[in-house]
Amino acid sequence: MVPAFHLSLPVADVDAAAAFYAERLGAQRRRSGPDWADLSLYGHQLSLHAVDGYVADPTTCVVDGDAVPVRHHGVVLDLEAWQALVDRLRAAGEPFLVAPHSRFVGEPGEQHTFFLRDPSGNALEVKAFPGGTWR
Repeated sequence: MVPAFHLSLPVADVDAAAAFYAERLGAQRRRSGPDWADLSLYGHQLSLHAVDGYVADPTTCVVDGDAVPVRHHGVVLDLEAWQALVDRLRAAGEPFLVAPHSRFVGEPGEQHTFFLRDPSGNALEVKAFPGGTWR
């Protein structure tokens, strides 16, 4: 078995957040209740929990010239899957918080990256590394 990561996120609206992760990012819905939902996001378990009055932390820091949300979660894809997702999001008119681009070009850790916000304002980074691995 390949280990999977579990992440639990607060959201303002479980249905809107679950729809975003399923429709925009390709997550598969699993179990759910009135105030929570579990999804499989690229094989990792993402749990969404409704929190009344939830507001995401807007704090950013500069990384390679971009204002990057300090509090964010994400996924590392292979370059082909990353580009396919970029194309799908653009076709759907999804706004990027940080547009798809390459950073640290020619340095260790070179990567293709973009950021989005889910309907509750949680920041999500999706990245790919040349050669297919970050390790």
